[in-house]
Amino acid sequence: MFQMQGASAYKKDLTNTLLLVRHLQHPETKFKSIHVAGTNGKGSTSSMIASILQEAGYKVGLYTSPHLKDFRERIRINGEMISEDFVVDFVAHNKSFFEANQLSFFEMTVGLAFDYFAKGQVDVAVIEVGMGGRLDSTNVITPLVSVITNIGFDHTQFLGDTLPKIATEKAGIIKSNVPVVIGEYSEETKPVFVAKAKSENAQIYFAQDNSEVTYECALLGDYQVHNKKTVLQAIELLQSQFNIEEKHVKLGFKNVIQNTGLLGRWQILKQKPFTVCDTAHNSHGLKIVLNQIQKHHFETLHIVLGVVNDKDLDSILPLFPKRANYYFCKPNVPRGLNPEILQKKAIEFGLYGEVFNSVSEAYAEALNLANYSDFIYIGGSTFVVAEIV
Repeated sequence: MFQMQGASAYKKDLTNTLLLVRHLQHPETKFKSIHVAGTNGKGSTSSMIASILQEAGYKVGLYTSPHLKDFRERIRINGEMISEDFVVDFVAHNKSFFEANQLSFFEMTVGLAFDYFAKGQVDVAVIEVGMGGRLDSTNVITPLVSVITNIGFDHTQFLGDTLPKIATEKAGIIKSNVPVVIGEYSEETKPVFVAKAKSENAQIYFAQDNSEVTYECALLGDYQVHNKKTVLQAIELLQSQFNIEEKHVKLGFKNVIQNTGLLGRWQILKQKPFTVCDTAHNSHGLKIVLNQIQKHHFETLHIVLGVVNDKDLDSILPLFPKRANYYFCKPNVPRGLNPEILQKKAIEFGLYGEVFNSVSEAYAEALNLANYSDFIYIGGSTFVVAEIV
C-alpha cells in the first residue's frame, strides 16, 4: 500500500480503476461529486466544503487520504466513518476480482468509497485526489466543480521536477465544461491551468485574487487563509445545484472538525507549554507552518521531528530554525527514516538534538524539558502526527 510502502505501490495508470468501476457497475455515476487536487490543503479544503454542505442539510460523502489512526477515516458520510462490516463485506465479495487484476491498495480503496457513497445514496461526495490528478484513481469521476488548491514540490519522482510539470499532472482533473477553481497560482503554473481549461472549455476561477475571508474557522493554521478563499469560490459555483445560505457557510467553517473529524492541522494539544502538531511535510507547507511558529512568543522552541525515507531533506531542513532543541525520531511505519540518519543530515544545516527510539519517547522528553513559557512543535510527517493525536 502506498502509505506504508511508498514508491513500489504506485501505479501510473487508470486501467485498473476503469476495470474496477465497471465491475462495480459504475457507482461513481450514481452521486454528484466535487473533485479536489493540489499539493497542500486538499484535506482541509475538502473537509470545509463537506462541512458547509452538511450544515445546509445535505447527505455528504467525504473521501480523503491518508488516515491518521484508522483506515476508515478516509471514507465518511456526514462525518461518520464507514463501518467495519461494510469494509469486510466489500473485500470478501470482490476479493477474487482484486487478486485477478492485481489492484493496488489505493485502487481498491477508491472503489470501496464510490460503492459506499452510491449505496448510501449521498446527495454529493467530496473526493480528494490521492496524488497528482491526471492518473490518480479518483480521476474517473465527472464532478460538478474541480478544485486545485496549490502547486508545490512533492512526489517529484512521480509528478515531475518542475512546477509546470507538476501543475500539468494536477490539471489533469479539469474536465470538459466543468468549472475549475484554482486556489493559488504562480507565474509558472497559471499558464498551464489556463491552457488546460481552455482546451476543455472549462470556466476557470482564481480564488487567490478574491478578497479576504472573515468567517471564523475551527482550522487555525495560517495556510487556511488560502484554503478558505478556495472553499468560498467553490461554494459560490455550487449555489446553482444546492441551497446554501450564509449561515450554512458560517457554521460549516466553525464546525468543520466536529462535522468531518479532521485532525492534525495546526492542532493545539496543550496551552502550557504551547504545543502544536501539524501534518505539513513538504517545503511549501512547512514554510508556512514554521513562519507561524515564529509569530508566537516563547522562551525555547522544542521540535519533535520525524520523516519518511523518501523525503528530500535538502529541501526541507534549511527551513527549520537553528535556535531550537530537536528531538529526532522515526515514525512507526516501514517507510520511516532512521533517526540517526536524520540527525546526521540535520547537523549539516546547524540543527542539533538527541535521537529517540519512538515518537512518543521524543514527545515525552520534550514535555519533560520544556517550561510553561516554551513552544513544542511535533511534525515532519503525517505518520509522526498520527502517533500523537
